[in-house]
Amino acid sequence: MQKTTNDELRRPTPEEFAAQAKLPLTVVLDNVRSANNTGAFFRTGDAFGIERIVLCGITATPPSREIHKSALGAELTVAWDYEAETTAAVVRLREAGYTVLAVEQVREAVSLERLDLSGFGQPGRRFALVFGNEVEGVGQAVVDLCHGAIEIPQVGTKHSLNVAVSGGMVLWEFFKRLR
Repeated sequence: MQKTTNDELRRPTPEEFAAQAKLPLTVVLDNVRSANNTGAFFRTGDAFGIERIVLCGITATPPSREIHKSALGAELTVAWDYEAETTAAVVRLREAGYTVLAVEQVREAVSLERLDLSGFGQPGRRFALVFGNEVEGVGQAVVDLCHGAIEIPQVGTKHSLNVAVSGGMVLWEFFKRLR
């Protein structure tokens, strides 16, 4: 086997990326403490061509050396907004017609592998996924505003996954299903 070179990958330029159609998906980061995790979301968002990231509360914003360390420049290609209150961001997205889903362990959560996106509106629908703080998760007031919740099944002794790891898993599932 021969490794594929960067030239052979035929990645779009930043200008071509900006012009291409995006996955109808926005990520909302609810008070994510680690700028490295935030950077990882930018890099994953770039990989899957999401619409944008909404950074809320204490979540770091570009320009940031720590974000850049894991984003590797994707903070320059993925559109982003800042909102001081995550609840305000979720209300704004709902009013814009997004189906908003928390990625959180709540009693009514749907397991990721059982998620049926056809139950959420008409074709052409857009989704917003809310990921929470590394310790507290998605705030309860934010969960209360969401249309539903997704939980990643786990069988180990820990109660959660790193937020950026969760982001990669859930964004991949949405990419497969919406692309």
